[in-house]
Amino acid sequence: MLSKTYSISLIGINGFVIEIETDIHNGLPGLNMVGLPDTVIKESKERVRSAIKNSGYEFPLGKIIINFAPADIKKEGPCFDLAVAIGILMSSGKIKDTDIRDCIFIGELSLNGEVRSVRGILPMVLEAKRSKFKKVFIPYSNIEEVKFIDGIDIYGISYLNELIDFFNEDIYLEKIENKNFERINISKYDIDFSEVIGQKFVKRAIEISASGNHNLIMTGPPGGGKTMIAQRIPTILPPLSYEQAIEVTKLYSIAGMLKDNNKIVLYPPFRNPHHTASSISIIGGGTNAAPGEVSLAHNGVLFLDELPEFKRDTLEALRQPLEDGIVSISRVKGKYTYPSKFLLIASMNPCPCGYYGYQLKECSCTQIQIKNYLNKISGPLLDRIDLHINVEPIKFEEISSNKKEEGSEEIRKRVMKVREIQSIRYKDDEISYNSQMKTKHIKKYCKVDKKGLLLLESAFKSLILSTRAYNKILKISRTIADMDGSEEIKENHIAEAIQYRSLDRKYWG
Repeated sequence: MLSKTYSISLIGINGFVIEIETDIHNGLPGLNMVGLPDTVIKESKERVRSAIKNSGYEFPLGKIIINFAPADIKKEGPCFDLAVAIGILMSSGKIKDTDIRDCIFIGELSLNGEVRSVRGILPMVLEAKRSKFKKVFIPYSNIEEVKFIDGIDIYGISYLNELIDFFNEDIYLEKIENKNFERINISKYDIDFSEVIGQKFVKRAIEISASGNHNLIMTGPPGGGKTMIAQRIPTILPPLSYEQAIEVTKLYSIAGMLKDNNKIVLYPPFRNPHHTASSISIIGGGTNAAPGEVSLAHNGVLFLDELPEFKRDTLEALRQPLEDGIVSISRVKGKYTYPSKFLLIASMNPCPCGYYGYQLKECSCTQIQIKNYLNKISGPLLDRIDLHINVEPIKFEEISSNKKEEGSEEIRKRVMKVREIQSIRYKDDEISYNSQMKTKHIKKYCKVDKKGLLLLESAFKSLILSTRAYNKILKISRTIADMDGSEEIKENHIAEAIQYRSLDRKYWG
């Protein structure tokens, strides 16, 4: 008897429907799988066999053929176990003749018939909904991840025999109750900008960076608080919208990194990979392609501490995601695309010992060592970083002061206000932030007053700025003007923006 069940496979962060055909006929007992299943799927025959037996049913004798269609696409992972088991039980008559053409089955089976959680359940259920299926059966341990999805009936299954009894009308299963999307309270952060003492200039640059989504690099000797400041940037970013949260949760679901009982990610992620991390772990890929750090930081912050210590090829690989907002990975099994729109925050010492240009401690590095150290960062990568700031260690007077520092909530309110201005401005364009402006946008939205133009001309000639640096200054000026509520870019906005490009001439000029 022939039966058909349906499941979902993944390519990148998107799912596609797999039709699983099961045919049982007379012949030597055996189970063969065709349709490009990987090793994990082929091994499922033993998991399914034991799960059916330990659920109280006889495994059918005869020759069993299971086909995964379309046959020309490689299928991976253990998520097909449940669909395969239901197909075998239907073909052998253990399940009543039930119309399951509108059902999707997802789940791994243990030997005792337990339905185990799988990675990527969110994009799978979203694909089931998009493909007009009415019901989806998933592991009960995955239900928190998909409670926010409406428009499809979702059932959580703990054991295989529950699903068998449901189709045989011996028990009733309740579908998962849908929850409204609710933002998590941002006070969940256990760190706050009020803990950063002093550093007024740095905090101002950080607020500009967050407001216009400008990439930023901090340079300075050890002990200045670069890492401490970077860790607190997500606390001043707006909460994720529903669409952003779904997209980020997809990535974490595929990577198997969801926390808080597999709940949806509602706040901007912060990723801080070590400088010894490989290119694959940063960019993504591998034998079984998976999202890298640049994708796990999507809609959030990617912090690269000690930037020159990262491998040169790893840093150069950042150029595509910084420019395009996506990562494209080609493998024998197929082409995978992951989103990677992140705010890059980098930090570095000015030299190998860390004290070049620092007045209170003498640098022990030679000029050649300093040059080689800085040359690890290529010009094209540096050009993609808008803001360059110097972070000095705080003074004793600031440490011992009882002055109350501004908290993350106050800064976040201002950042959200500026982002709202940009949202309205670019509603008819294909961009969202000032940092994403192209030449046509700069000409349209960056109107500078006469005094500002004179200052910009003077800076361009005296500092020997490149066209790219010139455009960066205008983009930063646009954000500063938005923070002041000014439609026109003025002289003081240009003057402040120029300060944030000083490292070009100080270290690389």
